[in-house]
Amino acid sequence: MRQAELDALLASILDENPTASDINFTVGKPMQAEVDGLLKPVCKGYGIEALTPFQTETVALNLVGRDSRGIRNLLSSGSCDISYHLPGRARFRVNIFSQRGAYSIAMRQLPTRILTVEELGLPAVIKQIADEKRGIVFVTGTTGSGKTTTLAAILNEINLRYPYHILTLEDPVEFVHPQLKATFNQRELGLDFDSFANGLRAALRQAPKVILVGEMRDRDTVEIGLSAAETGHLVLTTLHTTDVSQCINRLIGMFELEEERLIRIRLADSMKWIVSQRLLPKINGGRAVVNEIMGTSLRVQDAIVNGEAEGKTFYEMMEQSEHLGWTTFDANISTLFKRGRITEETALAFANRRAVVKRHIDHIKASRGEKTTDIEGLKMDQGYRRTMS
Repeated sequence: MRQAELDALLASILDENPTASDINFTVGKPMQAEVDGLLKPVCKGYGIEALTPFQTETVALNLVGRDSRGIRNLLSSGSCDISYHLPGRARFRVNIFSQRGAYSIAMRQLPTRILTVEELGLPAVIKQIADEKRGIVFVTGTTGSGKTTTLAAILNEINLRYPYHILTLEDPVEFVHPQLKATFNQRELGLDFDSFANGLRAALRQAPKVILVGEMRDRDTVEIGLSAAETGHLVLTTLHTTDVSQCINRLIGMFELEEERLIRIRLADSMKWIVSQRLLPKINGGRAVVNEIMGTSLRVQDAIVNGEAEGKTFYEMMEQSEHLGWTTFDANISTLFKRGRITEETALAFANRRAVVKRHIDHIKASRGEKTTDIEGLKMDQGYRRTMS
């Protein structure tokens, strides 16, 4: 397979599946695309029912091309992250990895246009992040939940409003931002810097107002990120956690026990927003984004420093601050169910507190005149009292 043939194959897959988010090549399986969160076989006309090790290796070599860093990482550590451009069509974030002596490829399609907060269906309160002047903002979620897309939308808001110097540290560069009001310098791991920690250290000497760190992977990166926030920078970053509370616990857990008090104080002072998100399958196809959002306040700072307690949990603070735009996953999920966009099963499967969402659903169904239980046919046993007597 030559480069032109690979490009034609990728174009065919995208033609066949315009809403595909990922393309997968795995030995023993046909070529696959992920559509609305589910994998499906593609391009059956090519007659490939099960990919061979030779075929996946050929695809891998064409993708990595002359990227010496990618080849070196693949051979030394068993995997590599690269970007791939399909001319005039799409860009991909690519991970090539070895498994049982063969290569597999996972390709994530990157939007060619940066979508706005409104276009993504994100809560309007997220626009407030663009007005922050200092501190640290975390966007969290599982792999494929759209963290990078949300960060791109926030950076786009800043780009439209302020003549700031914005420096990004990414692995790889996913969204190429236009030079509008802001001045962008986008650096790629392995090409422009060797680790997030070192890239972040260097960033402090490059006079940015806003720093995007692709991912907080280790303690050093977190510590330097907090230092950057403390010295007047706005730091935007991601973390692989499922909700707001877990984000705080994960950050604190990166440090030794004797350092916990200090890191809690530093985090309480620097943290401005935590935005967690998930993608839920909609009834008519596609996926809907739901968010859990928490800003900062004296109560939040106290809970970070001293830990959550009964009546002082982050969940309760978000519930009680809806007027500020804060929200829980469960409130978002209940709203989607009320609007008829997701099923009851989906709502309960993705809920943080199933009992809370179940109560909301029962209330919604009752207001519609629908049944809230499957239990039927109950009646008083008129003979019970007579039997007892």
